[in-house]
Amino acid sequence: MKIPFSPPYVDDSVVNEVVDSLRSGWITTGPKVKALEQEFVKLTGTQAALGVNSWSSGALMILRWFGVQPGDEVIIPAYTYCATAMAPLWTGAKVVMADSGTDFNISVDAIRRAITPKTKAIIPVDIAGFPCDYDAIMDLVKEPQIRELFQPATDIQKKLGRILVLSDSAHSVGARYNGKNNGTETDIAVYSLHAVKNVTTAEGGMICFNMPLPFDNEQLYKDLRLMSLNCQTKDAFTKSQAGGWRYDIVGQGMKVNMADINAAIGLAQIRQYPKLLRERMRVYEAYNAAFSACDWAILPPCRENGKETSYHVYALRVKGFTESQRDAMIAEIARHDVAVNVHFVPLPMLTYYKNLGFDIKDYPQAYLDYENEISLPVYPQLDDEKVAFVIKTVTDAYHLVKSQPTAE
Repeated sequence: MKIPFSPPYVDDSVVNEVVDSLRSGWITTGPKVKALEQEFVKLTGTQAALGVNSWSSGALMILRWFGVQPGDEVIIPAYTYCATAMAPLWTGAKVVMADSGTDFNISVDAIRRAITPKTKAIIPVDIAGFPCDYDAIMDLVKEPQIRELFQPATDIQKKLGRILVLSDSAHSVGARYNGKNNGTETDIAVYSLHAVKNVTTAEGGMICFNMPLPFDNEQLYKDLRLMSLNCQTKDAFTKSQAGGWRYDIVGQGMKVNMADINAAIGLAQIRQYPKLLRERMRVYEAYNAAFSACDWAILPPCRENGKETSYHVYALRVKGFTESQRDAMIAEIARHDVAVNVHFVPLPMLTYYKNLGFDIKDYPQAYLDYENEISLPVYPQLDDEKVAFVIKTVTDAYHLVKSQPTAE
């Protein structure tokens, strides 16, 4: 039985929506992007949502809008995917990494220790779809002594008067926080709609705007939509209408818009997302039921302290295993054609970030979270027979590796 890690969910509704876009005669930014944005507004409760071509470009655009520049600092977790770091690095800012907690997510205490007068933004990450402790993070940036440290350099920064919190919600479409769907806990939330995500547009991202007063989030949507289209005063759809050719360029923009042909995929998926999320939960809970009986298994966070995962992946940890034992276990699982993954190799262990001076020894919990973690597949197409096969394969692999002598 061959089980891939994260194939996209494509049913007739997805195919029909894409074909409709193709037959409409319009495939770049247009009505389907707008419809997908409105679906995200309904799902998350955010005040406005803007579709872009990736999480990375969305986050970079927000940081540029906020005025992050060389000499500034942006705090991110050491335990995340490289995109979280690349966005601030492309502004010229210095990335400051903070250690994790035992739930994989960034430690609020570590954030506090990392804040300096140069800090302009914090990017917490919902690892595997489990929300960060956003109440504590937002309380932190609003503390009088933390506000006093903040040194605004632009009118927008002065208007906010504190550190910006931009949540990396790449994994967490449909997660819940304090009894409602996530997406409104921070100033800005950016979702990934990459091919392996719960909702996909093949490539894409969605920015959710929740800036506090006196910001106008509807106006912010309009401003950032303009910025995402090279600050061109008319989008291509409007320019294509008879007599609509004349336009102006009113600022230094970027070309990071989402296309209708991509939005069509996500639009069909998000309209049936409650069903798709229940199917993910079914797989996740089957894993929980099986591995909770294993004294060697450390189950990932699921529902606790008012937070509920999006069931993106199942981040299983193997108690007492070293990194090399974990790798051997993955190799054995792969031998049976079951694809698993690791979320993530901490950034300080990767060559580029090592060369920037980061050392994994400075992030001990991030390493502990990583060294024995195996991400199991979670998606609607995994029927009960396949789930049982994954469970058996993982369990058998553990016992085989455990029975082997370890190098001294």
